[in-house]
Amino acid sequence: MSRTLIDAVLRKDNRYDVLAACSGRQGLETARQARPDLVMLNALMPGEENGFSVCRTLKEEPRTRRIPVILLMTQSTTQERVEGFEAGADDFVVKPFNRIELLARVRSLLRIKALNDQLDEVEDVIYSLSRAVEAREGDEDHEGGTQRVITCAQALGRELGLPDEALRLLGQAAMLRDVGKIGLPDTLLNKSGVLSAQEQRSMQKHTVMGENIMAPLRSTAALLPMIRHHHERVDGKGYPDGLSGDHIPLGARIVAIADAYNAMLSPRSYRPSCTSEKALQTLQAGAGRQWDAHLVRLFVAWAARQPQG
Repeated sequence: MSRTLIDAVLRKDNRYDVLAACSGRQGLETARQARPDLVMLNALMPGEENGFSVCRTLKEEPRTRRIPVILLMTQSTTQERVEGFEAGADDFVVKPFNRIELLARVRSLLRIKALNDQLDEVEDVIYSLSRAVEAREGDEDHEGGTQRVITCAQALGRELGLPDEALRLLGQAAMLRDVGKIGLPDTLLNKSGVLSAQEQRSMQKHTVMGENIMAPLRSTAALLPMIRHHHERVDGKGYPDGLSGDHIPLGARIVAIADAYNAMLSPRSYRPSCTSEKALQTLQAGAGRQWDAHLVRLFVAWAARQPQG
């Protein structure tokens, strides 16, 4: 009855297209395949999955986490609302619902979804710029290199026991770490040989330029310290701010190791690539000076467990 009534309310005047599911499991599959603009869930449903668990799953999966969710409840106790918020619900409607209120809440969340979609489009453009930068650096396997930095950064995060959200942010920061290089000339990026002091200063500006590019996007605020500081050194001799030790954000210290490891394994116009064994030896030699010693130990231990070749 609830599905039939809500379907009729939403379809009135051909305003919305509606997909219906009769269980939590079916609802999850429908949401994964159709990627709707809004999901409405009964808090209580037949089967193993209830509205709270379905909402939690939707918010945990990257492809569906930004879809707004309304929970339909037969009552609205503080405990149920807290459980709903913890599951990631965006709004609540108590049955029997008021038609005008329901439509107002739907319109409000759809406006938010539209803004999020625009934000996704902007982020996609920035990710494309980041990939374009790497392609300009003369690395034929730039996409593989980007994935290697992401994999290594997230692996190191797992070694530390970081939560899933922190791992997601590490992956994004690893992808966008060098987006500021889009403002550097090809002659600087692809120079064969040692950079002059002036050229080094120009190259070092890419971390601040990357932060400035990403700063207007609120959704990437947590990435900014990692983008700005992933070339700092624990001995304070890095850039752009000369931070040292634990004053360097943890995420930046992690991305720094993943970035350095990938750089050593990637051929450049001014030098050939090196082996994984040699790269790990270089990280160990610089532990406590360039890179966080504890993180280097964890990374080397993780790398030793990976299949060779």
